[in-house]
Amino acid sequence: MTTLLASAARILAIIALVYVVILLLYTLFQRNLIYYPQTASETSLVAQAKANGLEPWRNSSGDLIGWIGRSEFDTAQPTRRILVFHGNAGNAVVRDYFVSLFNQGEFNWQVYLLEYPGYGARSGRPSEKAFVTAALEGFDLLQTDNEGPIFLLGESLGSGIATQLAAQRSDHVTGLLLITPFTRLADVGRHHFPWLPINTLLRDRYDSKAALHHYHGPVAIVTAEHDTIVPAKFGRELYEHYAGPKIYIQLEGRGHNNIGYHPRDPIWSEVVHFLVGKQEG
Repeated sequence: MTTLLASAARILAIIALVYVVILLLYTLFQRNLIYYPQTASETSLVAQAKANGLEPWRNSSGDLIGWIGRSEFDTAQPTRRILVFHGNAGNAVVRDYFVSLFNQGEFNWQVYLLEYPGYGARSGRPSEKAFVTAALEGFDLLQTDNEGPIFLLGESLGSGIATQLAAQRSDHVTGLLLITPFTRLADVGRHHFPWLPINTLLRDRYDSKAALHHYHGPVAIVTAEHDTIVPAKFGRELYEHYAGPKIYIQLEGRGHNNIGYHPRDPIWSEVVHFLVGKQEG
């Protein structure tokens, strides 16, 4: 009996040690697990952007901070601007589909694709603080150029950045489109790793639920029915929590990586009309 108890104690000790090691590794390398940047030289990205119909977007120091997709419509018409925060993987230059998405309807848009620190050719390291700081810089640069309306689009991880920016520039953000968003990053973490003390370990919080307390403009939330990365329930909860003007659309049969940004899809027309209509109303 004593031998059995000793063996059980050793097994439990080994399990506890393995668990502690896992916690330590997660604590040290969690940003490597969260962020999946794709980097490239500025020269190659500028060439790729040109092929995709994009122009470099630079700050006052001449640093490349993203890309601009200009409208093909009559430039004499009023131009609406939308600042895009892309999803976690890849980089901004491959998000040219947002330019097509917003310039296939009756409205005239100029699309700004912000690049994150540590992504593309941009220096820095990925973190919530770095991303939100970059978002504020990009937004304020647009405001300096023109104080007209600015809409925000946040895709997946980018939704957490968009809500933080909307909270800090609430009087100047005209509308907010969140695609496959979450309530808090910790909620998504607990969904995937229920056996880890995510709340304690997580450094980057991306608390969209709290951020939206400080924003009162129109919010459109789009989720995917079969999203296994950011389940639709989180976007639905965020929608139900928000007290301002809002619209919720769930894409039936779609997953996180096959949203389908087809310009002629009536869903996107509905979203745009909601956001623009609330602005003009």
